[in-house]
Amino acid sequence: MAAKKVKTSGVNFPVPQDDSEARETIREIGDANREITRIETELNDAIAELQLSFGERVAPLRERVAGQIEGLRMYAQVNRERLTQGGRVKFHRFSTGEISWRLRPAKVTIRGKDNVISAIKSAGLGEKFLRTKEDINKEAMLDDRGTAGTIQGVSIGSDGEDFLVEPFETDLSSKA
Repeated sequence: MAAKKVKTSGVNFPVPQDDSEARETIREIGDANREITRIETELNDAIAELQLSFGERVAPLRERVAGQIEGLRMYAQVNRERLTQGGRVKFHRFSTGEISWRLRPAKVTIRGKDNVISAIKSAGLGEKFLRTKEDINKEAMLDDRGTAGTIQGVSIGSDGEDFLVEPFETDLSSKA
């Protein structure tokens, strides 16, 4: 059987040759991380300025459009019978665009879940409005890996290993 080929990215990474070079590499990583943070902060400041500037320009337009939509809605409501051909359609096309009426889908909102469940049970509607969900407790399997690993279809992988570099950062205090 032929040996399996291993592909590499072809990129040459600088590998420190001693502790001194490793310390220098960590320092350079810290310097680069701080510069990245400065640039990202500068970008976020510029974005905030643009959002404020363009937001101020757009606000009066949004307000005008909202007023126009509300006026058009009032007109359409008064003329709905004619515009919808006696309710046969839910839209009307003008030469410049279309207006329409759409029903939003129904939704159920629950406030006080435990009280609602109790009320359903006391009304004898448990089979109709309550469901029982059966699920696998993966946390328990991680706690008892030996037993869980013997179950067919269950495999427990490694937690993995990450390599982290965290350069030290020092905050200068303003003590007098």
